[in-house]
Parts: sequence; structure tokens; C-alpha cells
Amino acid sequence: MRKTFLILAYLFTALSIVFSVLPLDTLAFVMIIPALVFITITFVKSAPDQRKWPKRLFIVAYVCALGVLGKTFLMEDEIVKDEVFEQQKVEAKQEAKQELEQLEKDLE
Repeated sequence: MRKTFLILAYLFTALSIVFSVLPLDTLAFVMIIPALVFITITFVKSAPDQRKWPKRLFIVAYVCALGVLGKTFLMEDEIVKDEVFEQQKVEAKQEAKQELEQLEKDLE
């Protein structure tokens, strides 16, 4: 029984690392919370001399949670208007218009 929870703790901890690195905002908590639950169950059911790995997994899961919270609240998502791209778009529109006018003149 303990090995099943330990395997699930490892699995969800690994997935929480992956999810916390990806730009998923707070969706990473979908993996972090079950990881913490399985780590806690494993820690409680373990003998005192076998609690080394659950403690390390706790640290990893908490660092992932702090990283996700830090990314969520400390980083601002800003959309900056690209003036060069907008200017190129306007110029391309004008060039296309001129080409169409030139084609109309050639057809007449």
C-alpha cells in the first residue's frame, strides 16, 4: 500500500515540475495538490527511518507551488503594440491597392 502512494507521489511530483515550468498559470496546481496529498499520505504511513524521500518530495512540491505563485502574481502579462509591424501592414495594403489599380488600367 505504501509503495502505491509513493509511486503516485513520484508521478504527481514529476508532473507538477513539468506543469510549473510550462506557462499554464495556476493550472499547475492541478498536479501540485494531488502530489502534496500523496506525499502526505506516504509520509504518514512510512516508518520514521523511511521518511527521507517523502521529505525531499515535499520540498520539490513546495518549490513548484512557490514558483507557480511567483509567476502568477509577480510577472505582468503585457501586450505591446508593434509599431513596425503595423506600419508594414499599412504599406502592404497600399502596395496591394496600387497593384490592383495598375491591373485595372492594364485591362482597359
